[in-house]
Amino acid sequence: MASQSSSSATGASTKRMGLIANAMKRKDSFVQFFIMTGILMISLRSLGQKYRIHDLATDNSELREENKSLSLRMESIRGSLLREAAALDPSGALKSRLDRLFLGSSSNNNNN
Repeated sequence: MASQSSSSATGASTKRMGLIANAMKRKDSFVQFFIMTGILMISLRSLGQKYRIHDLATDNSELREENKSLSLRMESIRGSLLREAAALDPSGALKSRLDRLFLGSSSNNNNN
């Protein structure tokens, strides 16, 4: 029995050494495997970045459309306020105040 346990322990270490010896013997295959794995990972990362760029471009165009829509809406509100101010205040003080307010807000929007 003692010889069986010592032979099984020797067999286990031989198997481990066999795996390491096999890895050393086929070193080029292991290196090729790791290189191919690295190339695959880089390709997947590149594919993810491609779709991220596409999503960002889509978001950018949607934001530009929204900005244009908001600018048109603000200009419409400005025009209606100025018309109402001109109708309600014959002296023109309210209209001039609104002009100054909108002039300041439009220059701030143009700077951004």
